[in-house]
Amino acid sequence: MVKIIFFTIISLTEVNKLRIEKAAYAFRMNGTPVSCIVFGHGHINYTLKVTTDTGAEYVLQKINKYVFRDPVRLMANASAVTEFLRKRIDDPRLALHFIPTYQGKFYHRDECGEFWRAYDFVGGFCLDAPETEDDFYQSALAFGRFQQLLSDFPANTLHETIPEFHNTIDRYRQLKESVASDSCGRLSGVQKELAFALEQEELAGTLQRMREAGELPLRVTHNDTKLNNVLLDRTTRKSLCVLDLDTVMPGLSVHDFGDSIRFGAATAAEDEPDTEKMSLDLHLFEVYTRGYLEAATELTPKEVEMLPMGAFVMTMEVGIRFLKDYLDGDLYFKTAYPEHNLVRARTQLKLAADMLTKMEAMEQIVARVAKYVQ
Repeated sequence: MVKIIFFTIISLTEVNKLRIEKAAYAFRMNGTPVSCIVFGHGHINYTLKVTTDTGAEYVLQKINKYVFRDPVRLMANASAVTEFLRKRIDDPRLALHFIPTYQGKFYHRDECGEFWRAYDFVGGFCLDAPETEDDFYQSALAFGRFQQLLSDFPANTLHETIPEFHNTIDRYRQLKESVASDSCGRLSGVQKELAFALEQEELAGTLQRMREAGELPLRVTHNDTKLNNVLLDRTTRKSLCVLDLDTVMPGLSVHDFGDSIRFGAATAAEDEPDTEKMSLDLHLFEVYTRGYLEAATELTPKEVEMLPMGAFVMTMEVGIRFLKDYLDGDLYFKTAYPEHNLVRARTQLKLAADMLTKMEAMEQIVARVAKYVQ
């Protein structure tokens, strides 16, 4: 078999080309790979698009093992979920399809210890921000459908690839440790933000306490429910599959819902310096709630009731994570300037404060939509 891969990115070294070629040939693709190009604009994994001599197209990715420390468990989660989904759908475009290697695994480890995966390329497009409210509605349908199709998946069989990821009580513990150490001498400049965060500690721990008490069921959760992780059909603009399953693990449905609202129903960017521009758009909140509940019909009454709290808790959690990272010297989140994490923290805390003033309205919207879609 002649191995021919043409790279359009000429800056790649011959060694890197050879490694990518070997990775491509490790998977059971339809045909012989004949071209490979760098693809997409993701910031974590290294992504390429492979085309074979039969015209079949695939996405080939090198998993960032510095971000994801256990790629084997990551792929065990992702492949188990996608295989489960594919048994429940009529349109194959509604779920990713990972390609096995010739050894029957869903990942390939090369001679340098790097991990690779491949999946069918599905023609479509993604948006970083909704261009119309229907785009936001379509993302709600996609994540609601994801939750619905996996409603009877045994979530406790998945690996917790990021332990205590949405344990907001533990996030507060970590924040307090950073406050106590004040390793970068930044504490004096965040007293207002810290005071607000600590005032909300009891309320922000609501969902974690409910999880521990068994009041909310353990679900398969995506944990990065932004619009840019939903593939849209180029012709109809309808939602297709949910992308980026690296953070799939056991969790609460209300966290997934809440993160979508935190990001998509906000009136300003996550790092908008002018906090006066940041608030919750109740209309977009209703648009997303309608799509999500139309698709996720197996949620319990308590899960539905707690959706507004999910939005508040996720916003507070992300806010204190930004605040902690600022105090620590910006070790976790990438920053573009010295105050970047503080700006992010302020916008999130401002959004959370606005949610508190609108909590009753949010609850009324959820109750009305839930009654309508039943």
